[in-house]
Parts: sequence; structure tokens; C-alpha cells
Amino acid sequence: MAETSSILIAWHSRTGASESLARAAAEGTGNMGRLLRASAVQPEDLLAASAYVFACPENLATMSGEMKEMFDRCYYPVLGKLEGRPYATLIAAGSDGEGAQRQLDRIATGWRLRRITEPLIANTDAQTPERIYAPKHLDSAVIRKARDIGQGLAEGLAQGIF
Repeated sequence: MAETSSILIAWHSRTGASESLARAAAEGTGNMGRLLRASAVQPEDLLAASAYVFACPENLATMSGEMKEMFDRCYYPVLGKLEGRPYATLIAAGSDGEGAQRQLDRIATGWRLRRITEPLIANTDAQTPERIYAPKHLDSAVIRKARDIGQGLAEGLAQGIF
């Protein structure tokens, strides 16, 4: 574990849904959260964090390319150095989000991270090009769930549960 407990919230978004989820989770973490766009995340950021929230859209049944590129770039430099750290995932999807979720879990398994809550998949039901590309505004109940995930992760770290 890192000396000072901190939570890295790595996110990517094109239409605002995943960013809204990430920002809500960051709000829930209080001063423990560090919100960082996936393209800016470096191995040092992962090593410095005590826990993680990964937030991204599902694109064509997989996680977004920018999020995948973050994992591609950072995977091996931190391999063997993150074992046991807690994580949560937030997925914005036009349908079920399961493909992106499976990908994220496979990567987390390779890093030996520990899932601390069920995935939050925000289904926008966007199925036409117009709706897929349109800016997204998520229901307040979904935003509240993302905030609760951040808060739970922060409280678990503060109490030494994770």
C-alpha cells in the first residue's frame, strides 16, 4: 500500500456519461480522490494510489480505446507491485456494458487487484448514431450510486478495511 491513502479515479469519456460517473465518485472520496483522465495516467500514478476507480464507456462491446491504451502503457511497469489493492468500476454503456466490464476485470485480475463492490453500469439505451454521439446526462440515482462507491472506498481505506 502507498504510505498515504489515496484513490486514483482514472476515466475516459466522449459524451460526458463516464466523466459524470468519475466526477461523482471523486466527490464521494472527499480529499482522498485524485481524478485523472486515462490519457494522463502514468505508472507512477498507479503506484502512488492505495485504491482505484476505473470509469469508461463501452464502445463496440469493449472498453474505450483511451482507457485500453492506459492499461497497455502502464500494465507491465506496475505488474507485481499492486497486489491486493481495492478497485471499483464505472461503465457507461448503450446496452449491457458487460464486454467492457469483463475486460476491466481481466486486467485487474492480472494485477491481483481486489474488487470491493459490484460494477456500476449506467445503461443509456443509446442505439442509434445520433443518440450514441449525443452528450449524455445521467439520472441522479446513478450519479448518487457512483458517489456512494467513491465514499465507500474512501471509508474502507480510512478504517483499514481495504
